Amino acid sequence: VKILRFLQERVSERVGSNTPIELDVRIIAATNSDLAEKIKTGSFREDLYYRLSVIQIAVPPLREREGDVLLLANYFLNKYRKDAAGDIKGFTKEAKDLLTAYNWPGNVRELENKVRRAVILSNEPLITAGDLGFSRQDKESFRNEALSLKKARSNLETALIKKALHKTKGNVSIAAKILGITRPTLYDLMKKYKISEY
Repeated sequence: VKILRFLQERVSERVGSNTPIELDVRIIAATNSDLAEKIKTGSFREDLYYRLSVIQIAVPPLREREGDVLLLANYFLNKYRKDAAGDIKGFTKEAKDLLTAYNWPGNVRELENKVRRAVILSNEPLITAGDLGFSRQDKESFRNEALSLKKARSNLETALIKKALHKTKGNVSIAAKILGITRPTLYDLMKKYKISEY
């Protein structure tokens, strides 16, 4: 209750005092949880959400940021190059392919750790898939996934739905018209791909 009052009125009181003190602050909060879903299930306070949610910046997971993986991988390579045993110049083509094909459940932190590990372990000028910790099974499964029509379709549908919702500022009816589908169909697809409204 005190936090809610503070967020609303920007006023606080010292312990043992009843004199309010006005504070000029900005609150920055971050989460990897779907707060809208947590509000529905009652595991997050709705009033707290609306006091915090003045400006929202959605940062998509690494797997949805096409092109960012290699940029970040090179950034981390340069960052940890001093730890290398030899002179590492970059990544092999296979390593680059696997970096972009991998799903990155651990997001940017996982990528940083893989690159750092590879820099420390590699004795060659180019970091290999093995240096990054990718096994033969990983390589095979990534190749099969790259050939999966079903996966490609789901990726495309997800990207188009998100783009339409972003363009319409979350208006599902207009987004459905842009996509050429009915509103119920769009809701079904959003549920299927776990896409929350804008």
